[in-house]
Formats: sequence, structure tokens, C-alpha cells
Amino acid sequence: MRVVKQIELDQPEPFKRQLLHWAQQFEEVLWLDSNAKSNGDSQTYSSYDVMLAIDAFTSIKTDWHNAFKKLEEYQKKSNDWLFGYLTYDLKNDVENLTSNNHDQLHFADLCFFQPKKIFLIQGNRLEVQYLNFVSDEIEADIQAIKNSSFQILKENSTSKIVIKARTSEAAYLEKVDTMLKHIHKGDVYEANFCQEFYAENARINPLDVFEKLNSLSKAPFTTFLRLENQFLLSASPERYIKKEGTKVISQPIKGTMRRSKEALEDKKLAVALCKDIKERSENIMITDLVRNDLSRTAAKGSVAVEELCGLYSFLQVHQLISTITSEVSKEMEPVEILRTTFPMGSMTGAPKVSAMHIIETLEDAKRGLYSGTVGYFTPEGDFDFNVVIRSILYNAANRYISFSVGSAITAQSIPEKEFEECLLKAKAMREVLS
Repeated sequence: MRVVKQIELDQPEPFKRQLLHWAQQFEEVLWLDSNAKSNGDSQTYSSYDVMLAIDAFTSIKTDWHNAFKKLEEYQKKSNDWLFGYLTYDLKNDVENLTSNNHDQLHFADLCFFQPKKIFLIQGNRLEVQYLNFVSDEIEADIQAIKNSSFQILKENSTSKIVIKARTSEAAYLEKVDTMLKHIHKGDVYEANFCQEFYAENARINPLDVFEKLNSLSKAPFTTFLRLENQFLLSASPERYIKKEGTKVISQPIKGTMRRSKEALEDKKLAVALCKDIKERSENIMITDLVRNDLSRTAAKGSVAVEELCGLYSFLQVHQLISTITSEVSKEMEPVEILRTTFPMGSMTGAPKVSAMHIIETLEDAKRGLYSGTVGYFTPEGDFDFNVVIRSILYNAANRYISFSVGSAITAQSIPEKEFEECLLKAKAMREVLS
């Protein structure tokens, strides 16, 4: 059971930053920020401006073997708020697949925790939910948060961060050519192909890097995750899937165009994206895949496309986003909805299983948490999960930094342009690390 308290905030923006800095004392931290002021037009299904979960009371950490079954058991037993992640490699639990590529991050395949303390901010209202046995700490914590400063102790790097590409440009172009051969043979008609950039023997201050990344992107599914020595610093613009009562919402992104600082050119770029046949076809193919995925748990005839190829503009890029919804029965297990739609279509391709097989043979790095998902379950069995893209992953114990980017390969793809799209998506991560 939890003690719930409502508090009115005079200045929510400074308080949010104080809250995040105060949370750094804990070993389990999950911060979810919708950047509501910057993303008003993409917040139709947003529940909170900010969510913070800290300090695990119970937790589950496992590899991919029977991972969804274990998560369902944990979710039912806890009957409480749960926060955590699913890595891309849980594909091996839902299909006959493997993950044998290079991995220096060593994140568990699945990890969720039941936090002792939760903070929920919507507008000027703060709601705190503390487990009963720590509820006597609410007042002292609120005062400590208001008194916390923004000072960060900078860690000295042993050397300048040197970012390397796991896949050379020449190798990338060759691999995209191979993917195109699969497409022309009919093995697959779209596949998301990714590459890793990394730095070894590197040390960063995760919160400092996260705040810089967020200031550049102001994305609607921004995430700061700390689990002991492992960190995710994410500026994700994409929702994977949400359940709200009996309604399920998925919002895949496919279609990317750079922004311009010059207003007229920026508008022309946005119009060009909306009219681009290749970019629209990418989105429509994945929308169809998501419709099929949702139909596996949906009430008959309830799957609908609420918006197709909607234009959304973020600080770094313009994007095309579609919104697909369905209705499920009250008896439908929340984890089953995740299992039957995982991994998300925007990060795999179509047909999904064939795309994942080909991706595994061509990519040089294990995806792990990249192109997986971070989010939460409510005590009522609702949930909301993002897509882990535009993200920096950091293993502090190994001093290893990684960020990956990808693009959708279709029959119309030009390898050189796909490489340029990857560099565009990597721009913000590279900038905050350089």
C-alpha cells in the first residue's frame, strides 16, 4: 500500500530540475520527461509531464529465457507501480532467434523494479506516492528537494572521449547493398538497419550529459535511467505502446527530415518530407505491421488508424508519426499485449521475423537496450513504453559509452542517403559527448 500526497508547485520547472538532481543519491532511478512545453502538439496521450521512480523495494532482472512469463508473474504478484525496461534481445523469447553480436554494455535483458518512492508532476500539481514504511520521509524529502542545488561535481575524464564507428562507412554501404538484395529477392520488404558508435576507457558525468542532450532535443519520451553502474540517457521522440483502460495506442515513427534555422527553408523541408514517396511508404508499411500486431489481442474490428503519417517537428528533425489504436478486453493480461507486439515494428521491419533474422546477420553490435523500450506499469495494469532511440548508453564500471542509430531500408533506398540519415540522427549524441 502507498501513502499519496498532493502538493501545489509555485514554480514547477525549477522544482523538476531540483528533483532530478536530488534523485542522484539513489542507485535505482528512472526519470521520464515529456518536455510538455516543447511538445504540446504530440502530447495527446500523455498522462504526466514528469515521472520519477527511485529506490527499489523489489525487483526482477533476467535474461531473455521465459522473460515475458517471469515479468507477468512479477507484475501480478507486485500489484503495484513497476518501472523498467525490455531490451531488443527479448525477441529471442518470442521467436526462434539469437543474439550473438558484440556487446560491451552488459545490460540484463529485462529489468523492472518496484520503487519505494514515486513523484508524478502534471502542470503545477505534484503527487507523491510512497510505500507505507517510508511515508514518514515525505516532508523531509520535499524540503531536501527544494533545498537541493544544481551544482554538479564534474568527473575528470582520463582522456578526451574518442568516438569510433563499429561499422566503417564502406562496410555500411556494402551491408545496405546486401539488404537491398534480400529485398529484391522478396525475403523482406523493409528492414531497420542499425550501426553502433562507441568510446572505450571513457568517463562521463551521466546527469551532465543527459541535461545537455535534453536541452538539444526536448523530446517527448526523454529518459534518465540509472541502475547502479549502468545508465541510459535518452532523447527519444517515439512511443512504442500505451494501455489506458481497455484502449491500446501505438505510435511508430518512420520518415525523417533535417530542420533548418531559416523559417522558410524549414517549412519547405517539412512539406518535402510529407510528400516524399519513400518516407511515406516506410511509415505506411510499419503502420500495417502494427495493425497486424495489435490485432492479436484486440477485440474484433477494433483496430483503427487514428492518424497516418502525421507531421511532427522536434528541435533536431521533422518526423512522420502514425497513431494506431485498438480495444482489448478487461481480462487481457498487460504483459501479453507487450509480448505479442515486441519488438516494435519501427525498429525491426516487415515481415518482422524475416527482418530480424537478416538484421542479426548484418549488424556488428548487439542492440541490447537500444531499440528496446523503457516505461512503467500502473497498479491497475495500464502501461506506457517508449522506443529507445536517440540515446546514449553508459557502463560506468567498464568505462564504455555507446550510441546507435539506424534507418529503414526499402527498395527505394540509396545506401549513401541512408548513411547520411544515420549521421543526422547521431548529431545530438555526438555533440554532447564531444
